[in-house]
Amino acid sequence: MHAYYDLSPQDLGRDAKLPILKTGDSGETFYQLALEMTAIIRDHNSRGERTVFIVPVGPVGQYPIFVRLVNEEGLSLKNCWFFNMDEYLDDAGNWIPKEDPLSFRGFMDRVVYSQIKPELVMPENQRIFPDPAAPGKGDRLLEELGGADACFGGIGITGHLAFNEPQPELTPAQFAELPTRVLDIAPETRATNCVGDLGGALEDMPKKCVTIGMKQILGAKKLRLAVFRDWHRAVCRRAAYGEVTSAFPVTLAQKHPDVLLIVNGVAAQKPR
Repeated sequence: MHAYYDLSPQDLGRDAKLPILKTGDSGETFYQLALEMTAIIRDHNSRGERTVFIVPVGPVGQYPIFVRLVNEEGLSLKNCWFFNMDEYLDDAGNWIPKEDPLSFRGFMDRVVYSQIKPELVMPENQRIFPDPAAPGKGDRLLEELGGADACFGGIGITGHLAFNEPQPELTPAQFAELPTRVLDIAPETRATNCVGDLGGALEDMPKKCVTIGMKQILGAKKLRLAVFRDWHRAVCRRAAYGEVTSAFPVTLAQKHPDVLLIVNGVAAQKPR
């Protein structure tokens, strides 16, 4: 057994290889993400610079707070580019319909873009999702824009960032260079996600996805990861204390120059 799983909530973060910010409840965690998003945009707007984010659908609790802050402040997103991390695919390798409750594209439209005042929201061509028919297109656009100013995300049960599932046959250096691509979702990820999203209906959970690459995520100037579930208790400890390995992709973030792992009170508890 690994000693880091025995770390108490009080000791979590001490001598960690990833900086950890411990918060109270999930609301505080999501508020921290929303505050950082708006602060970066505000700073860039003041200097006439664009803002480029890589954003997730999971965690999602930050978005209603972000929308409210944007609308209340009148914070313009006209010079912002949001690159979503991933999307589910059907068995033929196409995006699932936007109307599907599982669709990340549909979620962003319903919860984020349609809720921001029209005079503030960015144009549709600045709302980017990875395209399974042309996975490299988004990578090239992101590079043309100078890379992401910040990447926000969570951590999956297999240690995945976006849907970059473990590939232990690769060295960490090789894994860090993986681009946007189509791939099969790991059985562990499908099982975990279906519990929260489909009430356990595993047979209806998509088997394929398109995901932004580790190269794009790790290339962001800032990397902010948030964990808040009970099973994140073990995940956050391995992320912060485990060896760097492509068998648990988030460990590669230990080498990022500006990374922060935000852990709520639930995830901070001992896993055993």
